Order: sequence, then C-alpha cells, then structure tokens
Amino acid sequence: MPTSRLHRVAVLVLEGAKPLDVGIPAQVFTTRASMPYEVRLCGAAPGLVTGGDGLSYDVAHGLDALAWADIVFVPGYRFPDRDDPPPAVVEALIAAHARGARLAAISTGAFALAATGLLDGKRATTHWHYAQALAAKRPLVRIDENVLFVDEGSVLTSAGAASGIDLCLHILRGDLGVAASNHAARRLVAAPYRSGGQAQYVPHSVPEPLGERFTATREWALRRLGEPLTLDILARRAGVSPRTFSRRFVEETGCTPMQWVMRARVDLARELLERSQRSVEQIATDAGLGTGANLRLHFQRILGTTPSEYRRTFTQVE
Repeated sequence: MPTSRLHRVAVLVLEGAKPLDVGIPAQVFTTRASMPYEVRLCGAAPGLVTGGDGLSYDVAHGLDALAWADIVFVPGYRFPDRDDPPPAVVEALIAAHARGARLAAISTGAFALAATGLLDGKRATTHWHYAQALAAKRPLVRIDENVLFVDEGSVLTSAGAASGIDLCLHILRGDLGVAASNHAARRLVAAPYRSGGQAQYVPHSVPEPLGERFTATREWALRRLGEPLTLDILARRAGVSPRTFSRRFVEETGCTPMQWVMRARVDLARELLERSQRSVEQIATDAGLGTGANLRLHFQRILGTTPSEYRRTFTQVE
C-alpha cells in the first residue's frame, strides 16, 4: 500500500437519499484488516434522516464527520433539481474541501457538490436523466452525460447508482493499487474496472445475443492478455466482422477494442508489480507488452510514472 495510515470516509446522507447510493461507499470501503478505511454515516445532524424509496437512516454523526474525513461521499437523493442542500451542509462541504478532503458524488449527489461552487469550470457528470437539469441550474459546470465518472482531482462525480461502484473502485485503485481494487471487485461480484470514459448507456441497442458474445469475448481476452490479441482475433471470437465489432465495442465501452486491450494489459502489469517480485522484462512478457521498454513507455503515457516507482509505491494487500 502507498501508506499505512487509516483513510477516513464520511458518507453524507441528505433528505431523500437513495439506498443503493448510500450503501455503495459504505460497503466498498467497509472496515476490515485488508482495507485501511473507517466509514462514518452522517447527516445535517445526528438522528433519523428520511430517505428515498421508503427507507430512512439513523445516522450517528452530524456535520462534524466532514471535518474528520479524508473523503466525503454525497449519495444521490430525490428531487435534486428543486432545492439546494441546507446552507450548513454546503458550508461544511466547502470547509472539508478547503482543508484537503476529497469530495465524491454518486449520481444526483453532484447537485450538492455543484451548490458549493467547487465544480464551476470543471467537468462533471450525474445520472443521465438529470444531466440537462444540472446544466441548466449550474451553467458554469461542464456537464458530460456520456461517461461513468469524472475525476477532477479533489472533486469527483459519477453517473447512476451502479457507476458509483466504478467510482469507488477507481478511488481504491488510486489509494491502494490494482490488487486491492480487484479484490474488492471480486468481493462485490462487480466488474474489476470500467474506465470513467465508458458510456453510461448504449445509445443504440445491441441485440442481446450479440451483447452477451461481446461480454464473453472480453472475459476470454482478459484470460489471454499475454497472447497476441488483434482486432481480427477478437472479432472472430465474437463471430462478427472487425468493422462491426469495432463499432459496437466503442458504443458499448467508449473506447476502441485495442485501447481496451492496452489498458487491460497495463492493469495486469500493475497487479504483477504489486503482487510479485518478477522483473520488469518478465512482467512485460506476461502482460503482453513485449519488452520492458514498451512497458515503461505505456506506464509513462497512461500513468505518468515508471514501473519501478509504481512498485515502490504499492505493495500487495492481503
């Protein structure tokens, strides 16, 4: 791990909070031996908070938890386009950010972050159904409704509820590395990684059997990253032409097949660096990147670091 210190996570439950949105960060960052996180659920004040979808939350902490936290999650809530959160909540979010906490919104929680002004001039996303409403209410925010999440450093936003898992895994990857993120994904029975640039939804429907074949093809490729994987090979595995495969792949994932393969290979190399003492040359071969020089090139381009620096930063998380 890059650091042994405990990461403090506050989940801010607002009136009308969506149950799944609240549960995602609470479960992903649940306190356990392999996860150096402590999670506190909080509200505008301690006590009962009326949630959405027929559920309520009895939170133990008030806004003092935001002064304690390193990361503050704001789950989505009902009717976000009607009223801003209470002024005390907005002020507490601004204060938390000012002292260095990261603020992360799930779904319509982006409206609460936007109310602070911290998203002005920055890219952000929210649930596609509310994207235009957020753009109209906060015109200084650069809304991108076609992505799963946006990382602007100290402020992060995600789309609908399921993409909150992607955002949490993205944060976990940055904090603890790929091995820890993949371990958490397996525990959640979730996809190990979907990039923030992936589309929220497929703009043109993909026939179900074809969609299943594409999913199976990606899973097949992930087990063979050390082998040659070309567009023709992937298309043949999916039983479609390369042109059809490429077009549908971009529609479904937001990236080209070979971009996806390259990112998967870099991720495999990252995990091997974290979990083994193999040489950079051996890892490059195992991950399908050819040579150590090629691995270093892609690490610098994609991650902005070297394999050696990455290995020094991250160690295996049991």
